Amino acid sequence: MGLFKRNPFGHILFIKKWLIRIFGFISHRRYRGFNELQIEGSEIIKNLPETNVLFISNHQTYFADVTAMFHVFNASLSGREDSIKNVWYMWNPKLNMYYVAAKETMNAGLLPKIMAYAGAVSVERTWRAKGQDVTEKKDVNPNDTENIKIALDDGWVITFPQGTTKSFKPVRKGTAHIIKQHRPIVVPIVIDGFRRSFCKKGLRMKKKGILQSLIIKEPLVIDYDNDTIDEIVEMVEYAIEQHPSFLKVIPAEVLKEQEELNKTRQWDY
Repeated sequence: MGLFKRNPFGHILFIKKWLIRIFGFISHRRYRGFNELQIEGSEIIKNLPETNVLFISNHQTYFADVTAMFHVFNASLSGREDSIKNVWYMWNPKLNMYYVAAKETMNAGLLPKIMAYAGAVSVERTWRAKGQDVTEKKDVNPNDTENIKIALDDGWVITFPQGTTKSFKPVRKGTAHIIKQHRPIVVPIVIDGFRRSFCKKGLRMKKKGILQSLIIKEPLVIDYDNDTIDEIVEMVEYAIEQHPSFLKVIPAEVLKEQEELNKTRQWDY
């Protein structure tokens, strides 16, 4: 790799590699040490094509969720199955991996700006501004959807289709439009335990000894020509286990805990 070789967004890959290495080594014990990460389905990662793969997931913190995925994906590509043992898999990380994040979040301080260089595709939210829902939605920025297309053409993209860390919020139709338009392989991921072990931003550990889980499911079977936007939205909600019907099977004490956690989180991404 040339020293100044860049990706389609102009980021120097040499710098990106070192940022991923540093963040990977620093964060590893948060998933294997202070807290444990239980992984299922990582063998799916090794069989995916190099480009046009969209990972969809529920969301619990700004950065801890996607950091865990970077660990699991790179560990799997290095031959580990359902394990992130021995962090040296981060020495040669996959560089064409991106994640969709709110522009205002990634611009909120020096550290998020540095982390954005490691793979963020920043988008402007149309339904929310400065941590508050807005009644008059802004038009979708065409540059945002184009940037997601560029990222898919170059590699893998992680997105959180609810656009919020709160549980059981509706899936945004923008994700369905991206799926229908760009026809990626869509791989669902379901995570749990992150909101209990990390602060909302996912940068500071809140509690040790928490079992976190990350389950990778088989790619969705989608009829890109005939499935409607609403059908794809519902498919995504079921796949990431955020469809309203799941509320009926969750213990009342867990729902109460989630509600209390949501109350303590005043601003959202």
